Amino acid sequence: MNELEKKSFYSFLGLYIVSSFLFLGLIGYWYYTAQKNALQNEMYYKLQHITDMRAGEIIMAHMKGKPLNDTVAPKGIQLAWINTENKVVKGTLVVDKVPQKAGYFREKGYDIFVSDAPREHLGIKYVVAQSNVLSNALQALQMTVLTAMIIAAIILAIIAWLLSKLFMKPVHQRVVQIERFINDVTHELNTPITSLSMASKQALKKGECTMKTLNNISISTKQLYDIYRSLTYLNFSSKEEISEPIHLDKVLEQSIAYYTPLAEIKRITFDIDISPHIFVIPESRATLLFGNLIGNAIKYSSPKSNIKVSLEEGILRIQDEGIGIEVEKQQEIFEKFTRGTEYSGGFGVGLSIVKSICETYKIEVKVESIVGEGTVFILSFP
Repeated sequence: MNELEKKSFYSFLGLYIVSSFLFLGLIGYWYYTAQKNALQNEMYYKLQHITDMRAGEIIMAHMKGKPLNDTVAPKGIQLAWINTENKVVKGTLVVDKVPQKAGYFREKGYDIFVSDAPREHLGIKYVVAQSNVLSNALQALQMTVLTAMIIAAIILAIIAWLLSKLFMKPVHQRVVQIERFINDVTHELNTPITSLSMASKQALKKGECTMKTLNNISISTKQLYDIYRSLTYLNFSSKEEISEPIHLDKVLEQSIAYYTPLAEIKRITFDIDISPHIFVIPESRATLLFGNLIGNAIKYSSPKSNIKVSLEEGILRIQDEGIGIEVEKQQEIFEKFTRGTEYSGGFGVGLSIVKSICETYKIEVKVESIVGEGTVFILSFP
C-alpha cells in the first residue's frame, strides 16, 4: 500500500475501533449498572425480610411472656439487637457507632439494614441485619464484565482489522489499476510523440517533407487523437449527444480508411464486405465504437495478416488473425483498465468504451476467440 492507502486504512481502522469500543463500553456500563441495581434491590428486600422476621419473634416472645430464643442467622448475614439504651445486647455490629435511626445504608463494604419493627418490645429498639455478600457479588460482577469486555474488545479489534482489509481491497485494486493506466497512457503517448518529434526534426533538417515523413506525422497524429478521444469519452461520457439516423456503412468505411495507414505499417490488409444499414446514434459515438474495435484488431494482429470486416443485416463482424484471448479472460476485457494480454501495450479502456456505448444504445456485443488463431467481435444493431 502507498502512503495514501495506509492513511485511509488506519483512519478506517481507528474510526471503527474507537466507535466499537465506545459502544462496547456503554453496553458494559449499562449491563453492570442494571445487574448492580438488581443485586442491591435483592439484598435490600432480603435484609428487610430477615429483620421483620426477627422483629416478629421479639414481639411474640414479649406477648407470651417468654424469653427470646437464639436464632441462627442465614449464611452471609450477621444480626445485632440494640436496646432502648442504644447498646448492643445481642450479636455484633460491624460499624463503629451504634445506629441512631432506622434505615438502609452501606459502610465498610457491608449492606446494613436497621429496622425499628420491634417497637421496643423486650426493650429492643432496633434489629440490625448486616451482610458483605453484595460487595463480593459486585466484585465478581465487575471481573465478569471486565473479562467479557476485554474478550469482546479483542474480537472487535480482529474484526476491525479484517473489515479494514476488505474495505481497502477494492480501493487498492482501483489504485493499482489507475497507476497502471497512467503508466500505460504515458507509454502510449510516448510513441506517437517521439515519432512526431523525429519526423519534424527530419523535415526541418532537410527543409522539406517527404511522403514518408508526412505519413509518419499523420499516423502519429491519429494515434494521439485516438488517445484523446478515449480520454475525453471517459471524462465526459455523461454528456448527452443528439442521436440521429446515420449510415453505419459509410461511417464504418471512413473508420477503415482512417486506420489503413496504421495497418499498412504492419502490412495488414482488410477484407471488406459492407452492406447499407441505418441506425440512430450520434456519429461521434459510432466513430469511437468502430475505431476502438478496428484499432484493437490492428494492434493485436500479427504482421502480414488479414482483418475481415463485414456488415450485413445489422450484424457487424470484425475478425482478426491475432494472438486470441483466453476463454476465462473474454468477459474481463470489457472492464475498465483491464487488458486481456500485455501484447502490444494499450491502456485497457478501449473495450470498456465499446461496452459502454453498446449498453447505451442497446447494441448486443459478443466476442469469440481462439488463442493463437484470432478474435472476432460481433455487434448486433437492433
